[in-house]
Amino acid sequence: MELGFETIGNATLICHDNGPVLVTDPWTHGAAYFGSWTLSHEIPEEQRDTIQRCQYVWLSHGHPDHLSMESLEPLREATVLVPNHFGGRVRDDLRSQGFSVHVLVDRVWTQLSPRIRVMCIPDMNQDAVLLVDVDGRLLVNLNDASDRGWGRFVRGMVRRYDESYLLALSGYGDADMINYFTEDGQRIEPYAAAKTPVGRTIARMSEFYGVRHFVPFSSMHKYQRADSIWASRYTTTLDDYPRGFESSTCTLLPPFIRRDFGRDDTELINPPERALTPVDPKEFGDDWGELLEREESHQLRQYFSTIEHLGSVLDFLRFRVGGQDHVIEFNHRRFRRGITFEAPRNSLMTAVRYQVFDDLLIGNFMKTTLHGDFGEGRLYPDFSPYVAKYADNGKARSRNELKTYFNEYRRRDPVGFLRGKVEAHCVRPLQTQSAELLRSLLPSDSAAFRAAKETFWKVRRALL
Repeated sequence: MELGFETIGNATLICHDNGPVLVTDPWTHGAAYFGSWTLSHEIPEEQRDTIQRCQYVWLSHGHPDHLSMESLEPLREATVLVPNHFGGRVRDDLRSQGFSVHVLVDRVWTQLSPRIRVMCIPDMNQDAVLLVDVDGRLLVNLNDASDRGWGRFVRGMVRRYDESYLLALSGYGDADMINYFTEDGQRIEPYAAAKTPVGRTIARMSEFYGVRHFVPFSSMHKYQRADSIWASRYTTTLDDYPRGFESSTCTLLPPFIRRDFGRDDTELINPPERALTPVDPKEFGDDWGELLEREESHQLRQYFSTIEHLGSVLDFLRFRVGGQDHVIEFNHRRFRRGITFEAPRNSLMTAVRYQVFDDLLIGNFMKTTLHGDFGEGRLYPDFSPYVAKYADNGKARSRNELKTYFNEYRRRDPVGFLRGKVEAHCVRPLQTQSAELLRSLLPSDSAAFRAAKETFWKVRRALL
């Protein structure tokens, strides 16, 4: 292809300018999240070869379905582009392994080839957006990122282009921790069980950003571990994306395509879907009967005790490993608000040792029980961001380190930082609570429900 782009795999975008130039988040080999996830479709040999010939690799964030070390290994000759995240963990980890890493300057165009340039927008959630200008056409790669204050800036950039494409996480919502249980051991049905028509959400998102085309992205996975395959019923199939899609301003494209700008042609790639059978967790080193050793219990306590924010919002954390409980007490006088995690020893201690606790959450084989009032957000905003985003990736564990962390993102974009706070603490919780209330009052496929959702998106766009 002389000029254009391809989409394949989970969140892999390949951009061409007289040959392959850039690939994003290449996950082509191996599993993710301690073996829990695998790709939903095969990667054709043609696209594998094209990926290996790219001069640049952009990595959005550190999740293993986006930063796959097994997939990066064949790309050592390429220059790895990373967001300018506070803490620089991805940068430092890759440089220590011998990769050539270039940190992109925030919101500044970087020329990669005569007709391709990129702009990176990192946010305080350790996610990032990549804007790709391909000879006057704009590709907006949101991958897993949600608006943390940069939405207005991105919308402003989209308005400058007549032809624009949005590539973003979409689906029912299984790409997060959904393995929750009641205190008496009953699984709590996740929000994804509602199976709100995906196309409807895609249309609203596309209109919010003002793009002309949407490509389903960043959600092409399947569960394969025997202890997480229960979540397969909540994953999104290719046939689910168009369901409910209606828009007068945007078109919905298929997930895996080759868009040739030179010929003004869109071609389906049609990779074969993977047929899976459950894999024993022991194949990934996990025996649910194994107990923690004394030193490991100490490491577990040290890991969570140094995240000072947890002590201000929780009374305790309990880890049940091999049937044995290990309790970390934050408040010795009160024992009302806490979390019980039941996990196998190997994955738990690997997550602690390498500071990748989010990988354990998203794998959805660890069982989570909430004690006390956590509201509709459950592990958000008091646990997951502070552990997985700010501490593990941002290296901000103490209160002073957190203050420096937030001040840096505030300094970069004061107005956007404020909008991000409003989005995270006001708009998103209101959206969740409103959706739950509406579902209890109205059928999700009713005209009244759709009208209420339309109104919410219009208000959100006006505010942010």
